[in-house]
Amino acid sequence: MSFVPLKTKNKVPATYKTLYIKEKYIKEIEKIAKENNTSFNNVVVSMIETCLKSK
Repeated sequence: MSFVPLKTKNKVPATYKTLYIKEKYIKEIEKIAKENNTSFNNVVVSMIETCLKSK
């Protein structure tokens, strides 16, 4: 089962954070973003939201 990012939502209050991510994960995330015609950021946020909802 491959990961499908959530659709971009309306803008909500947010802030910037810096993450140090292994290069191999960067490449995988960039591939998912390209396949889904979305941004790297949207993929990462979608992954975080999906994980937090399943908690």
